[in-house]
Formats: sequence, C-alpha cells, structure tokens
Amino acid sequence: MEYFIDAFRKYAEFNGRASRKAYWMYYLFYLLFYLVAGGLDAFGGAGLFSVLYCLAVLVPGIAVTARRLHDTGRSGWWQLIYLIPVIGWIVMLVFLLQDSQPDNEYGNQPLS
Repeated sequence: MEYFIDAFRKYAEFNGRASRKAYWMYYLFYLLFYLVAGGLDAFGGAGLFSVLYCLAVLVPGIAVTARRLHDTGRSGWWQLIYLIPVIGWIVMLVFLLQDSQPDNEYGNQPLS
C-alpha cells in the first residue's frame, strides 16, 4: 500500500526513478481497487465508480511508468509504444520487467 500512496505523493512527477518492486506493487493495488470499484458498479453504480477511479489514477500511473522506464535507462516517452497493438504491449512488458540499472542520467538507483 505504501507504494500506491507514494505514487500519489509524486502525482505528476515524471523525473526520477521507480524500482521494479515499487512499480509492480503500485499496479497490484491499482488492480485491487479497480476490482472493488467494478464490484460497486455491479450493485448499481452504472460504471460510475470505475470511470472516476480510472480518471483519478491516470496521471499517477503514467508518472510511475515513466519513472520505471527511467530506472531501466529509457525515456518516459517509450510509453507511446502502447499505441502499437499487441507488439507495443509486449515490448513495454519486457521493458518494465527488466532489472534496474546502476546510477544513470535519471538519478541514483532506488533502494527498493
């Protein structure tokens, strides 16, 4: 939960680095909360809770992904590869699963 809250503290901070653990823990809690919002929608929310939740986490999700890409030595602009169907998603998954690099142009290696 700490990683999810930390992403909101750095709401629109696209500089710096995010460790692999921080990135994947953020998305684990993102998914859990999305499932809760979907459950609330199933009981008469008409999709409202899911839509509001997705809008609330859009910018932090983009920011934490940019910081994760920085940790692998890539620019945050690589996120645009998501626009390529299937292959773009596979390439991004490979990038996001890679190990952290030692200190690079984006900052020092994160501790966790």
